[in-house]
Amino acid sequence: MQQLTFREMMPTDADMVAALEAQCFATPWSRESFWREAANKFTCYLLALAGARLVGYAGFWVAADEAQITNVAVAPDCRGQGAGTQLLAALIEAAKERGCTAMTLEVRPSNAPALALYQHFGFKTAGRRKGYYTDNGEDALIMWKTKL
Repeated sequence: MQQLTFREMMPTDADMVAALEAQCFATPWSRESFWREAANKFTCYLLALAGARLVGYAGFWVAADEAQITNVAVAPDCRGQGAGTQLLAALIEAAKERGCTAMTLEVRPSNAPALALYQHFGFKTAGRRKGYYTDNGEDALIMWKTKL
């Protein structure tokens, strides 16, 4: 994979982000949802670009000094090539720049690659949300990284 660059998502990116979201998730967010997130001063979404191509994105909401990761997605044909690792590292740096001292997220227990990625960055499982995912009723693991 070529060198990735990162930049913050703008409302005008909503179409391409929603298209990638639809490739990655069974219950994708809408274009309008991404437009609203990009316009919200309490969120940060980063785009991972290989040249002009969007290969991934990730975002979080800021609440006080905590960052709640909402989405992490990498194009299916780019997985396993380090894009997710680079993207999450950039997202953690963006959270630090906004004064966050901790991060949290939910993840499917069946998503072994995502679990490995989060554990690589020091996230620890702290709980479980029963039936969290509406597409199949799967639980979500709640993970925290308490020192950024």
